[in-house]
Amino acid sequence: MARAAIRKHTPVSRALRPVTAEPREQADVRALLEALDDLLRSGRRGPLRGKFIGSHGRHAPVPRSVVHVLERVAQVMARGDAVAVVPMSPELTTQQAADLLNVSRQYLVRLADEGLVPSTRTGKHRRLRPADVLAFKARRDRARKASLRALTRATEAAGGYDTDVE
Repeated sequence: MARAAIRKHTPVSRALRPVTAEPREQADVRALLEALDDLLRSGRRGPLRGKFIGSHGRHAPVPRSVVHVLERVAQVMARGDAVAVVPMSPELTTQQAADLLNVSRQYLVRLADEGLVPSTRTGKHRRLRPADVLAFKARRDRARKASLRALTRATEAAGGYDTDVE
C-alpha cells in the first residue's frame, strides 16, 4: 500500500465532519449494505473473502474489521442519517475530547477538574481516554433524554399541547 494513502494524524475536527448519502446514492448504499451483509454471513463459516477492486484493477483484501465498520456506516447512511468517522488513539488531548463532545475545550477542562471526566496529566498537558469521554457522553445523553421526557410530561399535564394556535 502506498504510504501517501495512510494519514496518521487526521485532525479530529475534520474527522467529525458528517457525510450523508445524496438521494440519488441511496439505492447504491442499500445495495452495498446487502452485499456487506452477505459477505459477513458467508464468512461465519470460514475466512472472509472480500476484496476491494480499484479503478486500475488493483485489488486488496478487505479485513473483517473493516467490513464491520463499512456495514455500520452503510446502515446509518441507508436510513438517510449522516456519518462521522472518529479515529480513536489511546489518549485524547483536551481539544480532541472537546470536539468529540461538541463542547468548548475550557468547558471540558472544567468537567475534568470536577472529576466528571477522568483525565491524567503529562507534565502540563492533560490527556483523556476515549472510553472515559464516550462514557461521559452516554451519561450526558441519557440525562438529557430523561429531562426532555420529564419536560414533555409536565407540558402535557399542564395542557400545553391541547391548545390550538390560530
